[in-house]
Amino acid sequence: MKEYLIGEKLGHSYSAAIHKAFGGGDYALKEIAPEALKTFFAKREFRGINVTIPYKRTAMSLVDEVSPLARRIGAINTVVNRGGVLYGDNTDYYGFSALAAKAGVDFKGKNVCILGTGGTSRTAETVCLDAGAKSVYKVSRSGGCNYNNVYDRTETEIVVNTTPAGMYPNDGETIVDLSRFPDLSGALDVVYHPLRTNFVLQAQSLGVPAAGGLYMLVAQAARARELFGGGRIGEEAVLRVAAKLQRECENIVLIGMPGAGKSAVGKAVAAALGRPFFDSDEEIVKAAGREIEEIFARGGEEAFRAAERAAVEDLAKKSGAVVSTGGGAVKDGRNVSALKRNGVIFYLRRPTSLLALKGRPLSKDRETVEKLYEERRALYEGAADFVIENDKDPQSAVNAVLNAFSKEEV
Repeated sequence: MKEYLIGEKLGHSYSAAIHKAFGGGDYALKEIAPEALKTFFAKREFRGINVTIPYKRTAMSLVDEVSPLARRIGAINTVVNRGGVLYGDNTDYYGFSALAAKAGVDFKGKNVCILGTGGTSRTAETVCLDAGAKSVYKVSRSGGCNYNNVYDRTETEIVVNTTPAGMYPNDGETIVDLSRFPDLSGALDVVYHPLRTNFVLQAQSLGVPAAGGLYMLVAQAARARELFGGGRIGEEAVLRVAAKLQRECENIVLIGMPGAGKSAVGKAVAAALGRPFFDSDEEIVKAAGREIEEIFARGGEEAFRAAERAAVEDLAKKSGAVVSTGGGAVKDGRNVSALKRNGVIFYLRRPTSLLALKGRPLSKDRETVEKLYEERRALYEGAADFVIENDKDPQSAVNAVLNAFSKEEV
C-alpha cells in the first residue's frame, strides 16, 4: 500500500520530494473531493497519509485512535494504518516548534498574536503555550479580535501567520502591518510558497527574527516519516533536506546597470545549473508586441516602468529559475520585494567605462551612464544579497554567482 498527501487542492506541493529525500519513495499526492473523504478513509487502502487543508479537523473524526497531543490540539495531519486501525497524530506541532527554534523565536514569557483560527492556528497556539508564552490571542476577519482592531493589542511581541495570506498565486497579499506593533520581537509564517512572504520580508526589514514555513514543512514531514516506520531522522538530516529544497526552489535574480552583462552571465548560470532563464526586457517585448525603444517612444519611461512592473511580478512567481532584470527595475520598491519573495538577488557590478551602450534608451553616452549609476548605486546595493564583480571575463562572474549561491545560508 502507498502513502499519500491528501487535500482538496494540492497545487504546488513539495511533500513527495521531501518524503523521497527521507527514504519514502512510495509517496504520492492525492486530491480528494469533500464528498469522497469518508469513503477514502473507510477503505483504508493506504499505509500512511498526511492531511492538509481543509481536512485536518474532519479527518480526526474518521480515525480510530488519536494521539494525546492531537487531541489537545483538536486536529490531525498524519494518519498511520496500523493493521487496519487508523491512528491520527499531529506532526505540525513538531514542525512549528522546529521552525521557531531555527529562527530564534522564543515564546517564553511573550505575548503572541496568531493570525487565523483554523487547525494550524490551534497547533501554533499549543506550541506557544507549551513553550511558556505569557498570553496567546487569535485574530479573525469577523471575531472580537479582528484585523481592524488588532493594533490595539500594543503588548504584542510575536506575530504568527497561519492564514493563506501571501500564498502562491496571491504572493503580494498581506493582512497586517507589522510596523504597528511597537514591541515586535519575532514573526513566523507557515506559508512556504513563496519562500518569503511580504509578512516575512517586512519583519526582516524591521530587524526582528522571522522565517517562512519551509523548514516547518520539512521538519513535520520528517516526524511523519518516523511514524510511517522510516526510523529516526535527526536534525542534521532535516537541515540538509530543507537546504536542498530551498536552493531548488529559489530563483537566482541578477540586477545591475544596463550593459553590465546580466543576460550573458544569467544564461551561463542557467546552463550550468540546468535551469530556465528569463530576461525581464524580453518578457516585456513579448507582452507588448513591440521593442523597448518603441515602448519608450510611444509612452515614455512611465509606460515602460508599468510594463516592467507587470513582467517582474510574473517572473517573481517562478521557482528554480534564473532571472535577469532591467537596469532600472530596482527603482520601484515593489519590484525588489516581489523578487525577494522567492529569489536570491545578485548585484552584477561593472565599471561604467565597460558598460555597453548600444540599444539602451537611457544610456545615451558615458556622462548619462555615470549619472544613472550615481542615482541607482544605493538601490542596487540595498537590494542585493550578494555583490558580484563583473570587471574581468564573464566566466569569472558566472563562477562567483555559482559559488555564492551554493554557500547561501538557509
